[in-house]
Amino acid sequence: MQFVDEASVIVEAGKGGNGCLSFRREKYVPKGGPDGGDGGHGGSVHLIGDDALNTLIDFKYQRFYKAQNGQQGQGRQMSGRTGEDLHIKVPVGTTVIDEDTLEVIADVTEAGQVVLVAHGGRRGLGNIHFKSSTNRAPRRTTPGTEGERRNLRFEMKVMADVGLLGMPNAGKSTLIRSVSAAKPKVANYPFTTLVPNLGVVKLGQYEHFVMADVPGLIEGASDGAGLGLRFLKHLTRTRLLLHVVDVAPFDESDPVESAQSIAHELGQFSPTLSERPRWLVLNKLDLLPEDERQKVADEIVARLDWQGPVFRVSAISGDGTDVLVQAVHRWLTEQRQLENEDEEAAEHEQAMQRRMEDEAVARAEARLGRKRKRADDDDDDFDDDEYDVEVEYAP
Repeated sequence: MQFVDEASVIVEAGKGGNGCLSFRREKYVPKGGPDGGDGGHGGSVHLIGDDALNTLIDFKYQRFYKAQNGQQGQGRQMSGRTGEDLHIKVPVGTTVIDEDTLEVIADVTEAGQVVLVAHGGRRGLGNIHFKSSTNRAPRRTTPGTEGERRNLRFEMKVMADVGLLGMPNAGKSTLIRSVSAAKPKVANYPFTTLVPNLGVVKLGQYEHFVMADVPGLIEGASDGAGLGLRFLKHLTRTRLLLHVVDVAPFDESDPVESAQSIAHELGQFSPTLSERPRWLVLNKLDLLPEDERQKVADEIVARLDWQGPVFRVSAISGDGTDVLVQAVHRWLTEQRQLENEDEEAAEHEQAMQRRMEDEAVARAEARLGRKRKRADDDDDDFDDDEYDVEVEYAP
């Protein structure tokens, strides 16, 4: 199945039914009064989180969704039927943005979560509501109102606790295959991973965490080089980043310079995400002679001036991965416990999430601005003067 993590749709709620203009017409009832019923309310549009979905591809083929209109009122004080609400399933982890106002409407983070995105139109009133002692035969009704119509943008971000970060071919996919049941494609060439992959790392019957592998970055990704920064948004929901560094790159590039360029591109994408805890994972140590492994690892750490945790692993053989997984699980457990017990820590996490949402809105605004500018430039290319025709009348 094709992986699609962004989509634009139009949703429209149902129109409210009009009120009815009617009078009683019954045999042996010479003075029948007004009996026009009300219209029905229009149906609303809701989104529902569904953890069985992992892509937005359906919204590439169907981009317009409309709820049912309310029925018109009828005589004998019969109200019209209310229009059925429309429920649209979206993957868990979907952020809903109003493209016109750039307002973040909702963040669907749980299965079964229901979000109202378009209100149905209000019903119209029948003439029975307008009778009075001075107006016993009112001919006034009200129409139903139009349903709300919105241009929405869906941005899906995978729900993971830990994110893998690094250059192409650093061994991120091999690492996630080694510690989980995920089976992403692995090959000895760059950009093997083209879409994010999720793996559930189990440490027992009830203990586990989710790890995300995203396509690798290269220098200049913030300017669109390689696959750019498009998939980095999938790391914004993670609590911990594992920076995977290839200690023996096949192209003989400098691991330290590669790690520094990744840190730079991360900061260019999101200053807030770059503040997340980041651990250094030195991978592919099995490619070095045993007597050189410690020296190379120490040199990389020293040149990076790395102050955080460091792990030395060989993802393909599994050496060192158990130590890494156990450390990650302990850290996540302690972090959750801290946020549950310390109100200040919980507020700090919420503030980081809000800052990343603000950054996402700013990126969306910049993207829409570029799109509008291109559209304006295309309009400017059309010059009416080029199509002027001079008509000469002969005598």
